[in-house]
Amino acid sequence: MKSLIRSLVLAGMLAGAGAASAATVSVGGAPMLAQKNIVENAMNSKDHTTLVAAVKAAGLVDTLQGKGPFTVFAPTNAAFNALPAGTVDTLLKPENKQKLTAVLTYHVVAGKYTKHDLEKIIKKDGGKAMLKTVQGGTLWLMMNGPQNIQIKDEAGGMANISTYDVMQSNGLIDVIDTVLMPK
Repeated sequence: MKSLIRSLVLAGMLAGAGAASAATVSVGGAPMLAQKNIVENAMNSKDHTTLVAAVKAAGLVDTLQGKGPFTVFAPTNAAFNALPAGTVDTLLKPENKQKLTAVLTYHVVAGKYTKHDLEKIIKKDGGKAMLKTVQGGTLWLMMNGPQNIQIKDEAGGMANISTYDVMQSNGLIDVIDTVLMPK
């Protein structure tokens, strides 16, 4: 009996340890800790230095450190680098703060939408779901195969989610491969 109890306790401990490690996702070479907020985690990702610089330039740090919950579709540095030459530098100029803010808040949705939640909404809406962004625009989500969700922006661009459900204390981040653009 003692052996059975000991085995059950050990199995429970191993299962708990496995669940805890599975919950920590690494993005840009850094662990994304669920007890940290969106900005704190993004600042540690070497793949999101351009996004962090843009959030700072737009004055959105306090907002994205706020209570939320938020779902942030976070473009990588490579996504920003794929924009036409000079776009990022132009957006980061103080006189373009309003445009930069519009682009960044277009990547944010109020609420916490996991991959499962997004798949459910897409299925319920007949294969294409709409989400309103904090900026006031619309994003369209659809499945691209059985495991990939694509996001279409108002300019007709398409982004793929490469990393899903990076949990934060005030929402979650989904890493995307394209900068989404509002009208």
